[in-house]
Amino acid sequence: MLIKREHACAQFTANDGCRIRELLHPKNDDIAAGFSLAVAEVAAGGRTYRHRLQQIEAYYILEGTGMAWIAGECAPVARGDVVFIPAGDEQWIENTGEGTLKFAAIVAPPWRAEDDERLD
Repeated sequence: MLIKREHACAQFTANDGCRIRELLHPKNDDIAAGFSLAVAEVAAGGRTYRHRLQQIEAYYILEGTGMAWIAGECAPVARGDVVFIPAGDEQWIENTGEGTLKFAAIVAPPWRAEDDERLD
């Protein structure tokens, strides 16, 4: 059985500029999974860099409000929303609220730095 606690995972700045904690990733954990799972945070008034992944990605909004920009379209997001991001689509998310925008990010197949292209 594998159980990890979010705050026990090291936080770092991801390629897209958000603060992130990798919760599950085959490169870090002894798991055979076709995905990676992270928790990301964007400070009030902040946004991630425009970027694109070669993998599919889904965000599940845990806290806060924002605007998700995917393939030239934008829409508001808030707690409880899920955003699906097709592989190769330009994307970024901005925090339009007063508190932290926090979301779970699942990437399949697992995220790799060489597959994450910053566009800004």
